[in-house]
Formats: sequence, C-alpha cells, structure tokens
Amino acid sequence: MSRTRTAVFAALALVAGVSGPAVAVTPSSQAAISAIPCTVDYKIQNDWGSGFTAAVTVTNNSAAKSSWSVKWSYAGNQQVTSYWNTKLTQSGTAVTANNETYNGTLATGGSVSFGFNGSYSGTNAVPTAFTLDGVACNVDDGSSGGGGGGGGGGTRVDNPYSGAKVYVNPEWSAKAAAEPGGTRVSNQPTGVWLDRIAAINGTSTSMGLRAHLDAALAQKGSGEEVVQLVVYDLPGRDCAALASNGELGPTEIDKYKTQFIDPIAAILSDSKYASLRIVTTIEIDSLPNLVTNTGSRATATANCNTMLANGNYVKGVGYALAKLGAIPNVYNYLDAGHHGWLGWDDNFAPAAQLFYQAANAEGATVADVQGFITNTANYSALKENNFTINDTVNGTSVRQSKWVDWNRYVDELSFAQAFRTELVSVGFNSGIGMLIDTSRNGWGGSARPTGPGATTSVDTYVDGGRYDRRIHVGNWCNQSGAGLGERPQASPAAGIDAYVWMKPPGESDGSSTAIPNDEGKGFDQMCDPTYTGNARNGNNMSGALPNAPLSGHWFSAQFQQLMANAYPPL
Repeated sequence: MSRTRTAVFAALALVAGVSGPAVAVTPSSQAAISAIPCTVDYKIQNDWGSGFTAAVTVTNNSAAKSSWSVKWSYAGNQQVTSYWNTKLTQSGTAVTANNETYNGTLATGGSVSFGFNGSYSGTNAVPTAFTLDGVACNVDDGSSGGGGGGGGGGTRVDNPYSGAKVYVNPEWSAKAAAEPGGTRVSNQPTGVWLDRIAAINGTSTSMGLRAHLDAALAQKGSGEEVVQLVVYDLPGRDCAALASNGELGPTEIDKYKTQFIDPIAAILSDSKYASLRIVTTIEIDSLPNLVTNTGSRATATANCNTMLANGNYVKGVGYALAKLGAIPNVYNYLDAGHHGWLGWDDNFAPAAQLFYQAANAEGATVADVQGFITNTANYSALKENNFTINDTVNGTSVRQSKWVDWNRYVDELSFAQAFRTELVSVGFNSGIGMLIDTSRNGWGGSARPTGPGATTSVDTYVDGGRYDRRIHVGNWCNQSGAGLGERPQASPAAGIDAYVWMKPPGESDGSSTAIPNDEGKGFDQMCDPTYTGNARNGNNMSGALPNAPLSGHWFSAQFQQLMANAYPPL
C-alpha cells in the first residue's frame, strides 16, 4: 500500500468548510486552489518494515521560481539514507530538500518531483506539515491507494513480467526484419543496452534512453509494459575480457556515478514514465570475475586483481542498485553469471556472499534487488534432458566427464533455481525472482541430439547427449552452432520471473580481428576462430564464428545461424 498526504486536500477542506480526505476539484473550487501558494504530495511508495521509499511532488501556485526549498519534520525516528533529484539534508527530525542544479526552475503552476530512501523503527507516520520557501503547504489525513490505471502509482509487483507486454526495440526489430526470414522473430522483445555514457542521450544513428521510453509508452496502450535495460559501464568493466572492455578506467568510479548512473536515474524518475515497469539488468560479468579470476588462480588476470583491490565493482554496483532501486517502478536484476561460471562449489557460495556485499554497499539494501539474471549474452543450454548431474556410467559420475568437469550443474534452469535458494540463504529477500537469457541457447538444428549418448564412457554419454555443442563451457564469443532459445515468456518455471532475450540476437559479442574504434572496445582472442585458448576455456579452440564485427554491431551471418538452429524451431 502507498500512503500519501496531499496539501490540496487540506486547502479545499478549509475553503469549503468540510472535513475528510477527498474533495473533488470543481470549477467553483478552482479559484480557491489558485489561492493556495503550493501543494505537496508526499507518498510512501514502498515500506518493508525497517525502511521505506518516498516520492514527493511539489506544485508551485505562486510566482515562478529559479530555486526552491521544501521543508518538513518527522514525528518519529525516520532517517533519510539516500535521495535523488534533490539536495537533501537532515538535522534531527527536520528535513530540507533543495533543488538540484538542473531542476531549480519552477514555473507558476509547475511541478517538480524528487524522492528518497529512509530507515526507521517503530512507526513511519507521514509528515503533517510542509513549507515551500518558507510558505506553509498544510496537509490533512488524505490517503490514496497505490497502483491502478496503468501501474504507475505505487508498490512494485511481485513479478514485473506478469500480465505485461515487453518493449520491442524498433532499432533491433528493423535489423531483424531486414534479414531473410527475420520477420518470424522481429516482433520479439529484447534488451536495450546502455553500455557507454553516449548511449544515454543517443547518437545520430541510435536512439537514446528517453526515445526508447517514449516509444515504450506508445507501445504500451492501456495495459502494462516492461522495458528492459542493460546497465553496463562499470570502471574497468569485464576485467577478464577485452572485447567488452568499457570506456571507464579502473579508478573512474566518480565518473561512473555522476556521468552514467545519475543521468540514467534522472530520466527513469521522470513521472512521465511512471506507468512503465522498468527492468534493469545491472552490470553483467563484472562481479563474477571477482570470484573466479582473481588471487592466485590459474584463471586470474591483473585487471581483475586490480578491481578486487580497489573495490570499484562493489561500489559501482551498490551505487547503481541504490540510485535505481529508489525509483518505485524500477526493478533491478543483478547479473549472476551462468552455470558454467559459478556452478562449481568453489564459486557458488562465495558468489552469493559477494553479491550480498555489493547489495549493501553505497547506500543500497537487499530491498533494491528484485532478483537476478543468469546466462546474459551467453549460450548455456536451458535444460539438458539427456543426462542429469546424478547419472553414472560404469560407476563413474557425470561430474567426472570432461564437459561437466566437477561442476554441480549441467544447465541454466537447475543452476538458476538452486542459486536463488543460495541467495535467499545469505540474506536476500525470499521473494526474489530469476531471469534467464534464452536469446542464444536453443542449440537446435540437425546437430541436436535426440537421446542420450553411448554408454561406452562417461564422456561418450555426456558428449553424445548434450544439446550445448560448444567445445568448452568457457567459450563465450559468437559461438558456432548456436540457435535462438525459448521465446520470451513470463513465469515459465518455479522461481523464474521470465525467460528473456536480454542480449539482442544478431548483435556481435566481439570482433574476430582487431578493429580500430572509438567505443573503448578491444580485441579479444576468444573471438578469433583460430585461437587455441587459455586457462579459462581449458586451452581449447574458441569456437567463434569468423568475420565478426565489433561487439554490439550487427552480425548478419550469426543471426542467420541463430534462426536456422532455433529451438524450439521457428
């Protein structure tokens, strides 16, 4: 339930000589409203017992202002912990919210909105009095329910995908539709990648964030609509890969906060977009690298050890969760790698603990985490039906096969469900849901096995029956033989909020050879089909397709392969 106080109700009650929470605004009462210097709408959007999110909208009915200051006091022990679209200070119970540099102008009849997170114990009563620049905006005991009328009003729903359409990115859709046979899938929803600062405002050839949100509103109609964003620009990003290196150096955490996350948060908190359910995939790949590619491990890299030492992955993720999680219609899903990365006993529990640490950094709490996403931009099969982790062949466990290599999981669905349980056990909310990226893990086509492999050995049994045809589970770049996976759908399995196409099929993972560019993208040998591998893929061939463009650029040959090998088939 959301709780609210609105100053205009009190003023109407005083003018009309009535009491009660709701008085209709009629033409005869309009003059009375115009005499009210200001109205303040204070709503508690989310309250989890020890903390809360509040949204405040101030309407100015007096002379236009070039700056503003809103003040109120709490009756209890509420303490503001983070805020956005305002410069907020607190002294004891007294709170002062001043304008930011970009929203000081407040016209006559104009409104401005800001918000904050707070903590409390005991009760969380809504403030009873507000001032705007020292002028009282009295309030009464009015209240209104959250939600309804398009979903922009209040508390988050348990699963944002439930009962909602999902945004079809017109830029991706046009590229897909232009391919022979592409219209079979060009109406599918895919993620919008914010992978550099320039992506926020867009370029001469690409839509910016506001343009996508405006397009989503147009698609929405009267129903619910999910928009999927990938927030992906950490300092020293993806420290074990080069194709996905970002524009920010390892120490540029302040630039990440002020030039990347803050502008995104400012746009997403615009009340214009309050009716959208905005799903954010937070910083893929980076935190898992701190688990598996640091220290003295054979897979360790100097870059990953740097990011572990300086703490900027944890700080950046915490900051993103806090700022975006404070917006009532934003649903944060934190990246959780995939089973072929974190499924080993050495990685599984430590990853959950690291994610919990990040979710409590920089002002974030677990309440800022809606759930987790696995297999983002990866290829791990959703469900291997021809063998299980518990099978044995001639007394030898499947876990001892070269393919499984002592992993505890053989596919994404079993991993995601088990990892969800682990995450709850370390302190995440019991209601968290999982997303699985199925954009490229179908592994159909003529090479798809129809039954278990031969029982000559555990390797013939696993290799003959596995759908995932990669040379090694550590191969991740433009994989040969891959196909489109399950189409996006809500609530497909226990604990799973949705299958999604967060990685837009047909967009490259990285270039096959070095290509000069101004996007901060390096050349990674794992994208070279002639590369013979490293410790992270067991020194196997890369399995990458040839002639690939830079990561994120359209790769027609890959898209054609993905359609040909789709499972379920198109």
